[in-house]
Amino acid sequence: MGDPAGIGSEIIVKAYPQVTDEIRMVVLGDVTVMEDAITACESDLELNPVDGVADAEYGDGRLDVVDFDNVDDVARGEHRGEYGQASLDYVERGIELAMAGEVDATCNAPINKKALDLADSDYAGHTNLLADRTDTDEYSMLLIQDEMHVTHVTVHMSLQEAIDTIDTERVLETIEVTDEGLRDLGIEDPSIAVCGLNPHAGEDGVLGTEDREKIAPAVERANEQGIDASGPWAPDNIFNQAAVGRVDGVVAMYHDQGHIPVYVHGLLPSGGVAGVNMTIGLPIIRTSTMHGTAFDIAGTGIADPDSMVDALRAAGRAAEAGMATVPTSD
Repeated sequence: MGDPAGIGSEIIVKAYPQVTDEIRMVVLGDVTVMEDAITACESDLELNPVDGVADAEYGDGRLDVVDFDNVDDVARGEHRGEYGQASLDYVERGIELAMAGEVDATCNAPINKKALDLADSDYAGHTNLLADRTDTDEYSMLLIQDEMHVTHVTVHMSLQEAIDTIDTERVLETIEVTDEGLRDLGIEDPSIAVCGLNPHAGEDGVLGTEDREKIAPAVERANEQGIDASGPWAPDNIFNQAAVGRVDGVVAMYHDQGHIPVYVHGLLPSGGVAGVNMTIGLPIIRTSTMHGTAFDIAGTGIADPDSMVDALRAAGRAAEAGMATVPTSD
């Protein structure tokens, strides 16, 4: 359900009627918060509180909710440690269910990094938590917007830390995970463009040497493995090529380098954003929205559900394609 103070519950309420013919969906969250979202969205959706996923009924017009009963009052738009802990509890249960094979896929509504910090969490977001809980070493955030697929060598860290972290091995691992992930999505022999770190990919050392010393060797080693990788490319140009389908995937070096072009490409008339955030390399399927908790509009009922709809559908397609390596029960 995401952070109780954010728009997660509202976009779930709006998305559910659009995906009921494609997936069976159960919410891990709090009934109190979901009821508040139904009121805010002026929806006639009904809730069915259940003790666990096995009790879900998947009834027409009724949304099954595993009620954690973590939230007594809903204070939309507020950073609270208890809300951060609640959102972690939902994610942890989802991981447990997926690892046990009791669900085919997971889809996360947005969580709030400040609330996580107030909850004394060691994690800044979903990705590292998912990797730790699934004992995964090589993984990446993959953003999907239409035909654009973007992975990241580093994600939730300061820009200086990202620069210090990037090395040949880490870039190579991201290229390898990207190649595997795109193949799992049904793209045969994917072409992967690797961004440079510096402007103009360093201009052959004039604007920095990291591109030729750290990134270029990773691309060369990927090619030796039979991966169709190229680069390092100037970031300000390569995303245009991805947007028109000339490459299947782009490897970005840091968070904003990959996020900004995808967000611009997925801009909605409302000012929101469509598209999917997927973590690849995990033994379970995990998708999420492209946006955050949107505290500024939480509780108003105006949040656009497009990204949640995209994320739910992507989770369903990934399950049908057999992307998860953890076997599921009947």
